[in-house]
Amino acid sequence: MADLLLTNPVLDTNDEGLRHRIYEHQKVFAKFTAEDCAICKLLGPGFAKFAEDEEYRDIQFVRLSSEENPVAKQLMNERASPFFVSYCQGRLLECDSLKTDVAVQAQLDRLRAFVPDNG
Repeated sequence: MADLLLTNPVLDTNDEGLRHRIYEHQKVFAKFTAEDCAICKLLGPGFAKFAEDEEYRDIQFVRLSSEENPVAKQLMNERASPFFVSYCQGRLLECDSLKTDVAVQAQLDRLRAFVPDNG
């Protein structure tokens, strides 16, 4: 399984898969995207690069298509795409529409630095 993560560090999933991931992994970073979104395509290579970066090895990266997921579609109707969601121990920490790799990295760095309350 570790080999699978090394060859494809971004997991394409749906709402149900995301629900499982946020409880299976301590930290999850999700990108909600749309097929017709130019910014989504622009940020795609950076998202994949961050997923491969050793600095973020403890974070599970997932990508969801809003067109195929009812929950994601509803969220996309309320927010500009793409938007990124940080989870820790099954809890949503941050959700924001981002338009640059710098902004994506800043949110990732906050997730990486977040220390969960174990009490």
